[in-house]
Amino acid sequence: MPGVLVVGASRGIGLGLVDAHLEDGWRVHATSRDGRPPRPGVITHTFEVRDQGHLDQLVDSLDQPLDRIIHNAGVLRAPREEMIAVNTVAPIRTIQTLLDAGLLTPGGQVGIMTSQMGARRGRSGSLGVYGDSKAALNDEFRRRAASWRDAGAIAVVIHPGWVRTDMGGRSASVSVTESAVGVKRVLDELTPADHGKFLTWDGRIHPW
Repeated sequence: MPGVLVVGASRGIGLGLVDAHLEDGWRVHATSRDGRPPRPGVITHTFEVRDQGHLDQLVDSLDQPLDRIIHNAGVLRAPREEMIAVNTVAPIRTIQTLLDAGLLTPGGQVGIMTSQMGARRGRSGSLGVYGDSKAALNDEFRRRAASWRDAGAIAVVIHPGWVRTDMGGRSASVSVTESAVGVKRVLDELTPADHGKFLTWDGRIHPW
């Protein structure tokens, strides 16, 4: 039974990713700030992504290496400092810590949820704080890509689509299930040649 960790799994896309992996027979670890299990049978960890103590506890509580790590946690509306901490710093720090601890199997997949709003190409002026935080995430991911490849990961950043969640709103064009199933399919089909790419939920390459 392959194992996956979904960081930020209490609702929305994260919960959809939990469901998609459960349906396919995966052993699912999930994190939430309150530690409540999102679904029966899920191994749940209390994790506030800005809390180093929680990250240390997460590492200690994982009893075997994972085949896949998905970092989904993020915020859309918050003070700039918080958005950078949650959307930019936390995903990189969390993945780096898990890799350093040997908690990804060789050839395992890493998927970090980013956004098309973080793409720099073709944009002028301010991207907004959310876009800035995701652009900075993408930049740092690209800086780390070579070392993460050396650590045995096949890692990508993924735009999950404009999804009907609390963050995306009711008028969004993609359902949670469509996005989650699509993201899982993208990760299922990754090869070493895909490492370091910016992909979309439906498998397209997104410009940086």
